[in-house]
Amino acid sequence: MIMKTDQSIFGELNVVQKWYAVHTKARHEKRVHQRLNDKGVNSYLPINTVYRRWSDRYKKVQEPLFSCYVFVRIALKERLDVLQTDGVVNLVSSNGIPASIPDNQIEAIRKLLSDEREVSCTDYFTPGKKVKVVRGLLKDLEGTMVAVKGENRLVITIDSIKQAISVEINPGDVELM
Repeated sequence: MIMKTDQSIFGELNVVQKWYAVHTKARHEKRVHQRLNDKGVNSYLPINTVYRRWSDRYKKVQEPLFSCYVFVRIALKERLDVLQTDGVVNLVSSNGIPASIPDNQIEAIRKLLSDEREVSCTDYFTPGKKVKVVRGLLKDLEGTMVAVKGENRLVITIDSIKQAISVEINPGDVELM
């Protein structure tokens, strides 16, 4: 039986540098970013400035925009050096092949953060996902998130009578179940 080598599987991906997402241990993003830079790996950690409230004050803090992720620009032949970095869990992959991120998406993140605009992450909602309302008048209700004409809508179903109602809702008020 003939085994394909990495070179034949990945072809030109082994030599062309692209952006990839690195999944890190929880709260290790800054350390992983520093360790990768120390190794000479081109890494990017989007940092967001936010205000956090403590019991006695508000404080401006810098935290990673995406929890547990750092981005690296590498050729796939360099992935072992990244994977052997302390704090790295793996490269984000699809069907076992590291999933590259288009340059324009990384550039868009850089531009947004350089503008000092308030940026926040939200759950990645797709139509049909079950959600629970965590804030507002509908707190503790469960339903299905749908998108209608660009609006975020929550469909609340009443199974016993086979009826449903739909209401516009802020995605920040719900969480995935």
